[in-house]
Amino acid sequence: MTTPNLDKANLPPIQHDQLASDGQTPVKIALLYGSLRERSYSRLLVEEAVRILEVLGAECRIFNPSGLPLPDDGVDASHPKVAELRELISWSEGMVWCSPERHGAMTGIMKSQIDWIPLSIGSVRPTQGKTLAVMQVSGGSQSFNSVNQLRILGRWMRCLTIPNQSSVPKAFQQFDEQGRMLASAYYDRVVDVMEELVKFTHLTRGRSDYLTDRYSERVESAVALSSRVRGTSAS
Repeated sequence: MTTPNLDKANLPPIQHDQLASDGQTPVKIALLYGSLRERSYSRLLVEEAVRILEVLGAECRIFNPSGLPLPDDGVDASHPKVAELRELISWSEGMVWCSPERHGAMTGIMKSQIDWIPLSIGSVRPTQGKTLAVMQVSGGSQSFNSVNQLRILGRWMRCLTIPNQSSVPKAFQQFDEQGRMLASAYYDRVVDVMEELVKFTHLTRGRSDYLTDRYSERVESAVALSSRVRGTSAS
């Protein structure tokens, strides 16, 4: 996969000895975007992120939200698109969430995807301890409304959201006719974010359960904990 805007001389391979990770298997990254337009800039940005991630040795899968039903609209987790999304999140070790900013906020399409990801499936929390990078695209001037909202959701979903983030203003000016991102400081920031995501994912690999182990939950019974997470009362 070509990355003509990437200065590979300044993007060395991940140094696994610095991260206590042997790097024998690629980190697995799931990517979500928040628009169904034919020329979706959040999708184009995610596709550009995949190219960078693959240079860094990651294995990537993008979720296409087309056909995903609205939450609570008479369907359940057996719906094929819901099952596909949940399987993808369970497969992943890290995630990228990228939304357009619409009316000063993330899109409903983006939020619906996150709403379909449960906090708990039985005794498993599918997002807890996974790394997360957040990005947004805007049609106008630079804004951080969507990434700020995504950070709040990431914390709520118990993700380890990395410090760096990307906000691309006037996104229609940042991609060529083939959908490739042009060389710019915004492109360089996307590289920064993806490099940091891979590093943090290697750093926490095999340790997320320990890092997210909580005293309050150790003193709570498994049945009571599962019931509380599901919003029900234990019998």
